[in-house]
Amino acid sequence: MSAPRIYADFNNADSKGRLRLITEGSLSDIKRLNLKMEEGMPVVVYDDELSTSAEVIFSEEEKIWVAKIDWAQIGR
Repeated sequence: MSAPRIYADFNNADSKGRLRLITEGSLSDIKRLNLKMEEGMPVVVYDDELSTSAEVIFSEEEKIWVAKIDWAQIGR
């Protein structure tokens, strides 16, 4: 089974470089796909120009789900 695709705003990263999954597009995809977010869940995050694999993590600091990506892989 392939990893679910979740919209993410690549300009909305936290101080650790993780993408916040709180935008309307992210929440819409999570709801549409009926995803139960889980720590370590593999996903693909995308926007109109970029797409990359990620790992879902719960941010204890902000109390939200975020996507940990490898910024070095963006644009390759």
